[in-house]
Formats: sequence, structure tokens, C-alpha cells
Amino acid sequence: MLSLFKKGLSLLSLISLSACGQQSNYTKSKTFKSMNEHNAKTEARVDTATFGAGCYWCTEAQFQQLKGVKGVESGFSGGHVDNPTYHQVCEGTTGHAEVCNIYYDPSVISFDELLAAFWTCHDPTQLNRQGNDVGTQYRSAIFYHTDEQRKIAESYKQKLNDEMAFGKPVVTQIAPFTKFYKAEDYHQNYYNQNGGQPYCAFVIAPKLEKFKKVFKDKIK
Repeated sequence: MLSLFKKGLSLLSLISLSACGQQSNYTKSKTFKSMNEHNAKTEARVDTATFGAGCYWCTEAQFQQLKGVKGVESGFSGGHVDNPTYHQVCEGTTGHAEVCNIYYDPSVISFDELLAAFWTCHDPTQLNRQGNDVGTQYRSAIFYHTDEQRKIAESYKQKLNDEMAFGKPVVTQIAPFTKFYKAEDYHQNYYNQNGGQPYCAFVIAPKLEKFKKVFKDKIK
């Protein structure tokens, strides 16, 4: 299997070819409402990508590093239970995946480039697990917001499989976005607020360093 660094370079080259507490209530994400209202006034644009790549603490920490990413929220998508709690999702009974909503400026970073980061930040060949995190809630998933996102994601996945970029088939789920339920506040910005915790130090930090090396030209 290719090293993470080589995978990252391979994925970047494909861009041009493709067109874990306290309880709280859940609501649809509103954090970026004021941001979007402001952008509407200034004619700026913020699009959304929704990715599941295992534990959302890791995914959030990595995508926060990229130029053009305005914000990242951790939560749940793809399930059949309204307003799921974190503990419900962990039981694997709600159908949800841990995901991140990534709010980005498409004039700075494209969906294709976000996909390159997505494929690199986890192992998309593992079904319903990432490392020691096991369950359907940790599945690799892309929840597309537009038909254009769907077409780009499906084309990109096909190219990766045709080239056997990971040595094994990519099993990432590509499904329409329906609802996003924001996780409790203590899950947000987790790595930046809990960097000394064992999981952050021994799991997230090494992933983050590798990610920064692969995408050094895209880091803020």
C-alpha cells in the first residue's frame, strides 16, 4: 500500500481529472447562520461539504487547517432517529455516522481539493471502522449537497478504484445529505481545547502532522 504521503500526492494529482460527557438537546446546525447572512450581504459565498471519516475529532482537527475552510462542526448524519444523542449514536442503533460539516469558500478551495483531503485523512477501504473505532457510526461517507458534488465524488471514487490507489477497493458511502445534528458543545473544536488528553496526543496529533506534510501548500 502506498504511504500516506504518496497517497496524498496521488490524490492531489487526480483533482484535475475530476470535474467520543454532558447531555444537551440537539437541533439542526445554526452556528453559521449569522455567517451566511453576512456573506449574503457582502456577496461572498460559503458552501458546505459533509464528510464521515471515523471519529469526528480527528476529521475536525485536520480540516480546520486548510485555507478556505471557514469553520467545521462535528455532528451526525445519515441516520433514522431524530435528535440523536452522542450515546445513542455510539450504540450503533440510530444509523448515523459521525460527520463534520465543513464550511468553505469555493473561490479559495474547491470541492475536489476537499475530497483529496478527505480520502487522505482516513482509510476509506475499511468498512465500518477506523483503527480501534469500530461500528457503523465510524463508516467512511460523503453526504452530497448538490448533484454536482455527487458526480464529482462518484467520479473521484471510481478513478481511485480503477488505479487501485489504496491497494484495496474504496468502500466510502456516497449518499444524499438529509439532516445534520450538531454534537454536544464539548465535542466541538475538541483537539484545540483538549490537546493534552491521551487520545489527542497519541491518535489525533500524529494524524495531524502527517496531514500537514501532505497538504503543506494548503495549510493556513
